[in-house]
Amino acid sequence: MQNFIMRRYGAFAAWTGIFLIASLMLGCSAARLGYSNGETVSYWWLDNYVDFETDQKPWVKKQLADLFAWHRSTQLKGYVQLLTRAQSRIHGNISEAELRTDYDDLKKRILILTDKALPQMAELALSLQPHQIANIEKKFASNNDKYRKDYLRGDIEQRQRFRYKKALKQAEYWFGGFSAQQEQLIRAASDARPLNNELVMADRLQRQAALIALLKKIQAEKPGRDATMAILKDYMNGTMNRFANPEHKVFFDAAHAGSIRLASVIINNATPAQKARFVKNLQKWIDDFNALAG
Repeated sequence: MQNFIMRRYGAFAAWTGIFLIASLMLGCSAARLGYSNGETVSYWWLDNYVDFETDQKPWVKKQLADLFAWHRSTQLKGYVQLLTRAQSRIHGNISEAELRTDYDDLKKRILILTDKALPQMAELALSLQPHQIANIEKKFASNNDKYRKDYLRGDIEQRQRFRYKKALKQAEYWFGGFSAQQEQLIRAASDARPLNNELVMADRLQRQAALIALLKKIQAEKPGRDATMAILKDYMNGTMNRFANPEHKVFFDAAHAGSIRLASVIINNATPAQKARFVKNLQKWIDDFNALAG
């Protein structure tokens, strides 16, 4: 997760919002709890990167509260519509094109969120202190060590199995347990996805280094707010669309297509009982979002 830091540290909220919204797609109950307690969870997560000082904390909390209040009052109904649409068609065969449409819809909603917070992100980047950039850099290094431990060990078969188990766990949250035959289909679709953890790591390091360099440049040169907003927007667009490295973009586009196929295999091979469980679990999200939206 990239961290853009605005004056008085408020616009971290935007990337926190992205993190929480993207978590919806992972199917974990903790994500629902996280969004309903968004300000608290977000503050904890951000403080883990920045280590806010005493006089910064009230401002950060206010900015988070404002962003979540805006998101709940203006955006959650749109998520309810997206989830209701998923419910309505689960009992038929779902095409990869439909799943891609859902993904594109979610991506557009994330861009609305980042655009909302962009002015504040620019202000924070302009007031960033060197020791805070160093804190983020250290956190990146710690996260990268964990990634290496989890994803850069073992042979291809071990890595394939590790990835499959993660996908299966997410699917089981939504649908419940699968039969041996279903698991074979899921495993085949999972293994068919491109696998190149070294490239993922290289892309990760490249994006992190670009962000740190960008923040240091802004801190040193102090461009105006509008110029800083343009710089940050270019970085966000490049991050989401992998503009910086054509080789990486080809891989991630193929990996995304493979994940769409995997989702379609899981859904279209689910039993009526499993699909009923999916509908029930999705309704919990819908009910929560309706309640939060007021």
